Amino acid sequence: MPNKDSVMTLRPFIHADIDSLVAMLNDENVQRFLSPKIPFPYTYEDATWWVEEGSCAGFTRAVEVDGKLVGCIGALAGVHEYQHSAEVGYWFGKEHWGQGFAQKALTLLIEEVVETSQWVRLFAMVFEGNHASVNVLQKCGFVKEGQLKNAICKNQQFFDAHIFALILNRQADE
Repeated sequence: MPNKDSVMTLRPFIHADIDSLVAMLNDENVQRFLSPKIPFPYTYEDATWWVEEGSCAGFTRAVEVDGKLVGCIGALAGVHEYQHSAEVGYWFGKEHWGQGFAQKALTLLIEEVVETSQWVRLFAMVFEGNHASVNVLQKCGFVKEGQLKNAICKNQQFFDAHIFALILNRQADE
């Protein structure tokens, strides 16, 4: 877990994050299990668009520890019959791996979602081989619901997608 004296906050992205976004998202290791909709190489134009527009979609937050951007976390609501579900996603700069930041950020996200939304189900789609993300999800109470064979295509390669979900303790009509 993060240092007990560290202060983690989830906040909107700001222009001061652009340099850090470019640096973190130009790391092949960080990009390895991210959606191909995130460009690689990642440019200043990409980061500017993200700060000004992209991060305004859904419930998207910058993850800051002791005043420093360390990653991103968010939940995107489903539509129509899936309107009470949201897909969770997150990434962290490589220098911030293995320190418990993802688990802490996901815990904070879940708390905020419970307080501010009507969602009853959170889910995540995890690339085959992304053991670190599986561990984070399971530590936060997510349960594996299934596996979709060859569901993800990235860099002309196909990967299985593992589906994890957390059912929040409330009824849809609350």
